[in-house]
Amino acid sequence: MNEHDNMVHPSDQDLEQMHSPAAIRQRLREGPRHSYLKDFIYGAIDGAVTTFAVVSGVAGAGLSSGVIIVLGVANLVGDGFSMAASNFLGTRAEEQQRHRLRRIEEEHIDRFPDGEREEIRQIMQSQGFDNDDLRRAVEIITSNRQQWIETMLKEEHGVSLTGPIAWKAAGATFAAFLVVGVVPLMPFLGRILLGWELPAPYAWSTVMTGTAFFAVGAAKSRFVDQPWYWSGAETFVVGGGAAALAYACGVLLKSVV
Repeated sequence: MNEHDNMVHPSDQDLEQMHSPAAIRQRLREGPRHSYLKDFIYGAIDGAVTTFAVVSGVAGAGLSSGVIIVLGVANLVGDGFSMAASNFLGTRAEEQQRHRLRRIEEEHIDRFPDGEREEIRQIMQSQGFDNDDLRRAVEIITSNRQQWIETMLKEEHGVSLTGPIAWKAAGATFAAFLVVGVVPLMPFLGRILLGWELPAPYAWSTVMTGTAFFAVGAAKSRFVDQPWYWSGAETFVVGGGAAALAYACGVLLKSVV
């Protein structure tokens, strides 16, 4: 059994330790941990796709390596920052919506407590509580204002009580975009910055970008229930399709340059 299997399928001893009173108490005290995997994968794949799309389009049009570098770097920085900013604002909007709904529920509990208590009763009833258990559940929840509000947020509005930190989500997207997005440009940048003399730099860029696509997908498999080769192949096919479209556009529009 490899390390990934150990993470997905912990041993009985590990499970027993995870469910000890001390471990449970510590885990609940720390609260939920938010994963920024989605933000990293999103940035990494988009960085490689959009930058390689520029490389493919320019190469398909038969333009010089200098044009590839200028447009590629401009895309890398500008589009990367744009994605990070959009992610930041989107995550912030979700947080602001959560605060707004919390304020609304606080106001409704203050102004219409009987109606809000009836909502709790119906929510608990829909979850299988009845008779004395139902009355007791409503009494327990509504006796604690914070618990009352949080129950309404989760059950009535369907929102989580906490969310990812906006700047961390944006940072993960931007970092992944830059790190993986620079891969298609490396054969061209290397010739200028390091004196590399790689034959057929576009072919090298194609191979390196394909490898990056597969590597990102394979790395994702460590955090999801999917074999690494399928996850890598999935990312490779999606990214390769985007690159092929860009190259085709460059070939078709070559005559206008």
